[in-house]
Amino acid sequence: MTVAGDDRIRVAFFGTPDVAVPSLAALHGADDVDVVAAVTNPDRPRGRTRSPVPPPVKVAAQERGITVLQPHWPRDILDRLHSLSPDAVAVVAYGVILPTDVLEAPRHGYVNLHFSLLPRWRGAAPVQHAIRAGDHTTGITTFVIDVGMDTGPILQQLQVDIARDETAGELLERLAVIGAPVLVDSIRQLVQGVEPQPQRDDGVTYAARITPEDVRIDWSSPARSVIDLVRSANPAPGAHTTFRGQRLKIWRAHPAQGGGPPGTVLGTDALGPVVATGDRAVVLAEVQPAGKVAMSGGAFVNGYRPQPGERLGDER
Repeated sequence: MTVAGDDRIRVAFFGTPDVAVPSLAALHGADDVDVVAAVTNPDRPRGRTRSPVPPPVKVAAQERGITVLQPHWPRDILDRLHSLSPDAVAVVAYGVILPTDVLEAPRHGYVNLHFSLLPRWRGAAPVQHAIRAGDHTTGITTFVIDVGMDTGPILQQLQVDIARDETAGELLERLAVIGAPVLVDSIRQLVQGVEPQPQRDDGVTYAARITPEDVRIDWSSPARSVIDLVRSANPAPGAHTTFRGQRLKIWRAHPAQGGGPPGTVLGTDALGPVVATGDRAVVLAEVQPAGKVAMSGGAFVNGYRPQPGERLGDER
C-alpha cells in the first residue's frame, strides 16, 4: 500500500560506512517513509594519490536521489536540520558524537541501530569485542539516543548466533542486513508513541575502538583466544606478529594438532605453517607479510619456507 506524501514519516539519516547502507536503502524503500536527507562524513583522502573519496552512504544516497549533507561537525547543519523538519532521525555508524541541541532537533528523537545486545558492548567496536571475548551470540539493538554512550532506552532487540569461524567483517555485514528492517520498524514505533524501555543496570560492558597495538598476538595465549583475536581484527586493523624481524599480519587461523614453546613453528600442512600457542597449535591459513598482499598460508610456506623451530613474535 502506498502512503500519501503528506502522511509519510519524515526521516533524516545519519551514517557513513558500508554497514549503514542497508538501513538507508530500507528506509528509502519503505512506502511510509520520506528520507529528507542523508548526513554523512566529508569525503576523505584515500590511496597513494590522496584523492578525496566519498563515503559509501553518500554514494548510496546520490544513487537514490536523496539530498546529501556532509558537515565537519553536526552543529554546522543545525539550522538546515530544523528546516527539514524531520519526525525522527535514524543513525547507523555515523562516527561523530551528537551534541544536545542537535539531538533535540527532530520531533520524536534519534533512533540508533547498534550491533550488540545492549547493555553488553556499548561503544565503537561491539562486534570486534564480542568475537574477541569468545561470545557465542550477539545481536542488534535499536534505541533512542540520549546524552550517554549507547545508554538510551531500547525499542527492539534481536539475538543472533556467531559462527565459530566468522570474522568481524562478515558478522558486521550480516548484522547490518538483519538490522535494517528492524530500524525501519523502530522508527515507526517511536513516531506512533511506543514507549522505549530503559536498559538493564547489570551486564554492562564496553567496546572501545580497536587500535593496532590491541591486536598484537600473544602466542602464550590459548589457541582459541589467538583464533578469536584474528577473527576480531579481520578486516581491520589486522592481528599481527613478527616473522624474521618483519611484521606479519594474520587474517585467518584454525586449530591444529601439536604443541611446543609459544610462537614456535612446528611444521607445515596443506593450509600453511603450524605454530604453537599456550596450549596447542594453530595453522595460519591466510597471512600478509610486510609490503605484500594477503596470501594463503600455503603460498606463504612456498615463498618463505618457514623452518621448524623458528619463532613468531620473537622481538630479540
